[in-house]
Parts: sequence; structure tokens; C-alpha cells
Amino acid sequence: MDISTLFSLEGKVAVVTGGSRGIGKHFARAFIQAGCAKVYITARKAQACVDTAEELGPKCIALPHDLSNMEGIEAFVADLKAKEDHVDILVNNAGAAWGEEYLEFSESGWDKTMDLNLKSPFFLTQKMHDLLAKNATADEPSKVINIASIDGLRLNPWETYAYHASKSGLIYLTRRVAARLLKDNILVNCIAPGAFASDMNRAARDHGDEVAKRIPTGRIGNGEDISAAAIYLAARSGNYVVGQTIAVDGGLVWATIGSSIDA
Repeated sequence: MDISTLFSLEGKVAVVTGGSRGIGKHFARAFIQAGCAKVYITARKAQACVDTAEELGPKCIALPHDLSNMEGIEAFVADLKAKEDHVDILVNNAGAAWGEEYLEFSESGWDKTMDLNLKSPFFLTQKMHDLLAKNATADEPSKVINIASIDGLRLNPWETYAYHASKSGLIYLTRRVAARLLKDNILVNCIAPGAFASDMNRAARDHGDEVAKRIPTGRIGNGEDISAAAIYLAARSGNYVVGQTIAVDGGLVWATIGSSIDA
């Protein structure tokens, strides 16, 4: 066993959706530092993609598209295929949240959230299947990493019905797709982040100290915390992990002791 290469991504080609900001940007930076030859980032806002690619250097390539609909997914895959004949790593990170009171919850909010959080990861992985399978072998499998949320594992106090449903659905979808893609030497797993400062998680971004009080480790997550999990799954270190969801949340889901009903 060569520990020095266990977490290496040397020469790999990766795609990170929602890669222009937040944890997607952390993934892109970490993959480059771990040795990826190319990391394609995509997001709806073209300038944000270009700016991040310029910041992260020549190994980061901006390929902006709106992945919330099939037209955008197919256009992105067509552009990608014009540049690459294979992809080793796909991170389905792009997502959306929507909060609205139950009796007022809108169809448009529901559809926007479900489409980007659940429909898009499935169909993007499907449309990229030949790219992911091209160089995949039993010894060097390709990797798909879906980014869910701990809100797919437990309830939060906000009325984010579609977000809860989509992230919970993505966790189970990960298992089902993993079972199908194993025969093609494509390993599918999932990460469920907890409190990380981002435009989507404004509570962690704007009130990190207060949020940290409710987390067993006593702090919100940082870029290294989330990137380490992604590298573990993407590299040789994750070659025997299939269909799993790893909660990266400082113990909030699995190490929080609730109050007793007898207290």
C-alpha cells in the first residue's frame, strides 16, 4: 500500500457543478491541489464562473450553464464533450433552497428546488455516463459524488419543505444509482454537509458563532472539512465505498444528545 498516493488525484479530470462559489469552490480548489489535471466548473452565472476559474488558475476551466433544465444539461454535456473524451470525477453540487409558510408554499418554489436538487443530478449523471465509463476500470473506477445536506437526514426548524424532500430523495437516489453503475466501474456516493458559511446557508455565514453553539464540535465547518471528505471519496482512498452518505457536520446528526421526554 502506497500511502503517498492514497489521496492523490494526479492527472484526473473532474467536473464540479455549482463550482463558482461556496463549497463547490472549495471542492474545485482542493481537487486542483490534489493533482487534478483539469477541473471544469459550471454554474448559471457566467461571470462568477469565469472569475473563479481565473482565481484558481489554468487547471480550472469555466463552462457556465443553467443545469436546472434538460436543455441546459444537454448543452453543458455537449460543450464538455467538445473538450474531453472522458471524465473521472463528477461532483453534483449545484443546489437551491426555498423557504415558505406551509399554506403559502408555491409550486414555482417547489419545482425550482426539486429540479435543481434532485432532477438535475440524475440526468446530468445519465447524460455524462459515456464520459464517466470511458476510462473506468475495477482498479481505477470513476467517481460520482452527490452533495445532499444534513436536512435530508434530520429536520431543521425552517419551512423548507421542498429542500428537505429533495435532499432526502438525493440520498436514496444515490444508493439506487450506485447499484446500477457499479457494473460500469462508476462508484456513486454522497456527502451531507452541515453548517458551512455560504450564500445558501446564510445562518452559518452571518451568525456563525451562534450556530456553532448548537454543534457538538462547537464550530461551523470550513473549507478543509468539506474538501477532505470529497477527496477521500474521489481518490483511491474511496475505491471500496459505494452508495454511502457521509455527514460532514461536526456531529450534529449522529452525535447530538436530545432531551429526555422524562426530564
